Amino acid sequence: MPAEEWQGRSGLNKHADFVMQTDHTVGQIINAIDEAGLRDNTLIVFTSDNGTSGPTSDKEKLEEMGHYPSWILRGSKADIWDGGHRVPFIVRWPRIIKEKSKCSALICHTDFMPTVADIIGFSLPDNAAVDGFSYESAFSTCKRNKKRPAVVHHSVSGKFAIRDGRWKLVLCPGSGGWSAPKDNDAIKLGLPDIQLYDMSADIEEKNNLQAEYPEIVKQLVDMLKELVANGRSTQGKILSNDIDNIDIWKGIDPVSLKAYEQK
Repeated sequence: MPAEEWQGRSGLNKHADFVMQTDHTVGQIINAIDEAGLRDNTLIVFTSDNGTSGPTSDKEKLEEMGHYPSWILRGSKADIWDGGHRVPFIVRWPRIIKEKSKCSALICHTDFMPTVADIIGFSLPDNAAVDGFSYESAFSTCKRNKKRPAVVHHSVSGKFAIRDGRWKLVLCPGSGGWSAPKDNDAIKLGLPDIQLYDMSADIEEKNNLQAEYPEIVKQLVDMLKELVANGRSTQGKILSNDIDNIDIWKGIDPVSLKAYEQK
């Protein structure tokens, strides 16, 4: 990637060329739907499975040229920070969604299956979409699904984070992935073992509030433990996880962990 006809078109690098090719291809699909007379009642979703890959996009050089693949978000693909997890979610459904409207309701890709099931009137079995909550109502009212307890994040090295409303708890000292500081470097720098961010005021995840709000830390840790114990986020029969003995504290120093547990 990109295809030969798109190479060099952006004047930046191959990643930017590929973004241009993607944009063009999506446009072709949308035009085909419109020309077929299916515009008003066709739901189109454009999104991504993760944030931009720093190494493959040559992220630093793009930023030097004034283009920021992760916007102002910290980190990129593989990291625990939002640069690796917050992705575009652009939807067109003219019959339901007001043009150019925006919605800040917290959703996750795990919600897509129950959302589509709601739209087509299909009843999912208890063991399907066990971490998904329908956001069909958000398309027309932009209201957060009150049933959703939280969104669980995972980095490439197996580090956990959990987001509930404004708060995001990160259970590692660094990126948990490829960006600096990596966890081992964060430890050498003397950074705290865990991170807590108020995403409503600090979308860039710069101000670690774990020391100021121990009660929020405990609340989110307990929530994550419960989700792991239940094997699901939704209500229903308790299920087993993909692996046994999931360690939400993976890699955190046992001495620090003991001190935390005592708190």
